[in-house]
Amino acid sequence: MAMDAERRQAELIGQFSAQAAALSSAPQLAALVLEATSHPALFAFSELLTLPALSKLAGTQYASSLDVLRLFAYGTLKDYKSNSGSLPALLPDQTRKLKQLSVLTLAESTKILPYDQLMQELDVSNVRELEDFLINECMYSGIVRGKLDQLRRCFEVQFAAGRDLTPDQLNNMIDTLSDWLGTSDSLLHQIQEKIKWADTMSEVNKKHQKEFEDRVEEAKKSIKADIDLRGHDDFLSESGGIMDFEEDRIRPKRRRQPPA
Repeated sequence: MAMDAERRQAELIGQFSAQAAALSSAPQLAALVLEATSHPALFAFSELLTLPALSKLAGTQYASSLDVLRLFAYGTLKDYKSNSGSLPALLPDQTRKLKQLSVLTLAESTKILPYDQLMQELDVSNVRELEDFLINECMYSGIVRGKLDQLRRCFEVQFAAGRDLTPDQLNNMIDTLSDWLGTSDSLLHQIQEKIKWADTMSEVNKKHQKEFEDRVEEAKKSIKADIDLRGHDDFLSESGGIMDFEEDRIRPKRRRQPPA
């Protein structure tokens, strides 16, 4: 479902981008901004801010349309109320959209949103109106999922669509990713060095094992040769003893002469 929502956002951004590229007058571009910020299914606006066509609004009497677009990309209803003097009045559809975006902003920092905080941020006067808004305009639209806890008077957020990143947030993310990449490269280098060391030690161990096996084999051969040599000498020694015995046995014995 999230993929469908993202695909729908991309389609809408593409449609409005194509329309902006085909327009040339500031009034037409201002009307396009009004249409985009009122569209019930569009919740991402930063890409529209980068369109070259919309830069034509700068320096004209419609320049405030760029401020409105920037508000819908990064701001909240509270931000609008703080700067309402320099911004055009919002249509009901725009006000509802800005309230929805405000809920998304609050959900970025915490998943437990107290009713009192939500009523203040959304300019809602009672709990019934707040719960109706969260159900009908937020959960049914698919931008958030959660549970309304009337006992604890809070909204427990289980899922919230992401908003456009401000330039500062984008820079911080780039820095974070750069740091992570540097750490990963360093870790990869260390792993490669350890693998190289392990390979070297493996070769050394194999060499030592071969030398040890060769020495053992030489020792075996030496011992076998020594055993064979000793066995031959013992055989000759025993044979000599037998021959002496036989000679003694067949040699005639001398008789002793009687004493005179």
